[in-house]
Amino acid sequence: MFSGILQIAVIDIVFSIDSIITAVGMADHVEVVIAAITVAILVMYFAAEPVAAFIERHPTTKMLALAFVLLIGAALIADGLDFHIPRGYIYFAMAFAACVEAINVVAYRNKRRKTKARPR
Repeated sequence: MFSGILQIAVIDIVFSIDSIITAVGMADHVEVVIAAITVAILVMYFAAEPVAAFIERHPTTKMLALAFVLLIGAALIADGLDFHIPRGYIYFAMAFAACVEAINVVAYRNKRRKTKARPR
């Protein structure tokens, strides 16, 4: 278990550093980059617990997020092999899947409410 956590932490650090280097390269003012990184850290700090609680209540959301990562990864690999997938197709597929998941979450919540409200 510790090695899995360590691997995730290392990958997260690598992607974070990559994003920071990209942002510094794109920005004309380093102060803007520092402010953006600070705001992003604060948002992640305060959003981590509510997001984790939501995922705990709705585990299918975790699978959907993994599917999104795999989809984006496949699109990036395809682009690297000079096979362009129109972004509209990718965004539509993600939006459609997210809408289906949202419907599932609402249906699950309504079912749970009806079960609680039903007298025994």
